[in-house]
Amino acid sequence: MTPTPLSLAEVETLARAAHAAQTDKAGRPYAEHLAAVAEGVRVRGGDPEQIAAAWLHDAVEDHALTADWLAAAPLTARTRAIVLAVTKRPGEPPETYARRILDTPGALLVKQADLAHNADPGRLAVLDEDTRKRLTEKYARMRALLGLSAQAESA
Repeated sequence: MTPTPLSLAEVETLARAAHAAQTDKAGRPYAEHLAAVAEGVRVRGGDPEQIAAAWLHDAVEDHALTADWLAAAPLTARTRAIVLAVTKRPGEPPETYARRILDTPGALLVKQADLAHNADPGRLAVLDEDTRKRLTEKYARMRALLGLSAQAESA
């Protein structure tokens, strides 16, 4: 018998706990980024599986949770697939990463919300100039690979 998937509240609690010791590049609690991405997915019309994936989108990549945990977690197969799609792999070309996102139903919306928050001018403003420039270029390149316009990002 398949276990009942975690509720969104349970996924949020789990993600916040998993990332509790982490901060973002500006030194803010990492959970603020997760919450912003989950809210970005919600306001863009995302469904509960996509919102759950948004809460977990960096968990494996940032080693907050393991791939084994994800494989066995009480999540829907679609939520798991989205999390895996948006998880960057070491040494992976951006084109390969973007193709996997585009090929996974529901993943593009999660990545769009992630990029929108990552590229938020308020977040970038607190970084040093070199880091801000590098990240701005990186996010613009990924938006282009995914076929997202800057206007769609800020929506």
